[in-house]
Amino acid sequence: MSHEVIATDVRPRPTAVVAVTTTWQEFPTLWRDLLDEVWACLRAGGIDRGRRNVMLYRDDVPHVEVGVELSGPCPLTGRVVASNLPAGPVAMTVHRGAYAGLASAHQTVVDWCAAHRRRLAGPRWEVYGPHHDDPAEVWTEVYYLLT
Repeated sequence: MSHEVIATDVRPRPTAVVAVTTTWQEFPTLWRDLLDEVWACLRAGGIDRGRRNVMLYRDDVPHVEVGVELSGPCPLTGRVVASNLPAGPVAMTVHRGAYAGLASAHQTVVDWCAAHRRRLAGPRWEVYGPHHDDPAEVWTEVYYLLT
């Protein structure tokens, strides 16, 4: 799949997340439980749909935030806290198709930044479109914060 990369500026977007420090080896088995924890909190607050899932990778340790975009206030409990997706200049692309192809989308953005002499600030994130059983209908926005 071919990914078109654009440079743009984004505003902060409020999120409800569980923030953890993990390993890249552990993360694939951890993220689903973290996301379920956020959704359980939101459902308890009366929100059961209409919000996009997000994963923010603050660095390469990785310090991650797994959660959901918020469009308004919601009571948060337990490990679920309010946060924001970063604001500022970004390079981004939209990946269409199965999640297995996300690594290619990330690499395309990194390569584009190198080719255009744009410096990565460190944080990067994914914003997921609505769930579809058909992988051809799935899309994910991939963002890299620039310096």
